[in-house]
Amino acid sequence: MTHWWHRLPMTLVLGSLTALYMLAAAVLALLLQRWLPAWAAVAIGVGAPVPLLLLQIRLILAPARSLFRALSGSVASYRDGDFSFGVSWEGGGELGELVTAHNRLGDVLREQRTEIVQRELLLDTMVQNTPVAMVLLDSGRRIVHGNIAARKLLGDGRRLEGQSFDALLASAPEALRDAFARGGDGMFTVGDENSEDIYHLSRRVFRLNGRAHELVLLRQLTAELRRQEVQTWKKVIRVISHELNNSLAPIASLAHSGAELLRRGQHDKLPGALRTIEERARHLEGFLRDYARFAKLPSPRLENVQWTDFVEKLRHQVVFAFDGNGAEGHARFDVAQLEQCLINLLRNAHESGSPAEAVRLSLRRLPDAWRIDILDRGSGMNEAVLANALLPFYSTKRHGTGLGLALAREISEAHGGRISLLNRDGGGLCVSITLPA
Repeated sequence: MTHWWHRLPMTLVLGSLTALYMLAAAVLALLLQRWLPAWAAVAIGVGAPVPLLLLQIRLILAPARSLFRALSGSVASYRDGDFSFGVSWEGGGELGELVTAHNRLGDVLREQRTEIVQRELLLDTMVQNTPVAMVLLDSGRRIVHGNIAARKLLGDGRRLEGQSFDALLASAPEALRDAFARGGDGMFTVGDENSEDIYHLSRRVFRLNGRAHELVLLRQLTAELRRQEVQTWKKVIRVISHELNNSLAPIASLAHSGAELLRRGQHDKLPGALRTIEERARHLEGFLRDYARFAKLPSPRLENVQWTDFVEKLRHQVVFAFDGNGAEGHARFDVAQLEQCLINLLRNAHESGSPAEAVRLSLRRLPDAWRIDILDRGSGMNEAVLANALLPFYSTKRHGTGLGLALAREISEAHGGRISLLNRDGGGLCVSITLPA
């Protein structure tokens, strides 16, 4: 039932009660003056209606007090994550507006909570069903979460949460333990020659709720690498077959022609045929030597090298302009390998159609690395060539082996660096090599 005072502002209700109280006190004091002294009559007149007034005020404020208790309880429920409660208020006015706003807030929180729960379910489903083994470790290296793939790989299908990762790692294959001992990302092989699986290990450290956590990802690459290996071998066979045919066919033809010239006694034409046979044989020899060098590239033998001495030695073998502002100092690298890498890149720059004076080597000191840029003003590369230029056996040259840039990439990465290609504004190419300082 809605009382009439619920429809009035609280100040009006209290003002009306105050006026009634004063009127009742004055009437009672006048009536008591016949039998009591004036001061006693006034005191009784003023005090007698007080209990009734207090009771009436309490009755009037009781619904509001109930409302405030309900609001306090619902706020406590929201704080605890329970958004199923609402508040009902039959009256209007400012309290009605407060209740309406509170209920709307509850509706918004319920909708957001439902969306969060659905997203969490979706994310958990994705994490659990991904083929990549995922393990989350806390600061004490205990497992906070491990998906299904991680359970199969590390726990024989059992749950991993709460276990010590180091204890679990102690019973893992030796190759996996070695991969973790090396630190950082890397690849490792589990099994023997007849049955082996290749994995890629990734490790990332981050802070969650103010505490350090580590995310470990183990991705099986066996099938993918096998497909890539087959494709690579097919390409190698095609390239080698092409080069062998281009050299052996002319050699066989010229050898037959030479025999005919000898039979006819036309000895004056023999030197030209033999010279062509020699050129094709030397080309084939160089081709096979380049492939062997790429396949047998040893680990770099690092030593401290002064850049000024290294660059000066390099300029005796190929022509280039040098920009080495602030490049005083030394670095650790394999002199022979880096020299071979840069000579190939500088020769490529000269063969790009660039003017000789526009071929330049730039050396700069970065905060934690050295950057070497080989720049030219040749024709540059289109997008397709840029995307494939660093792949082994990929070449746009008629007699190219496709190993020059691939070898440069191999040498750069063996030193812990990287290589990149970029077309220059105004024409030409920039090949950048970054090496650790």
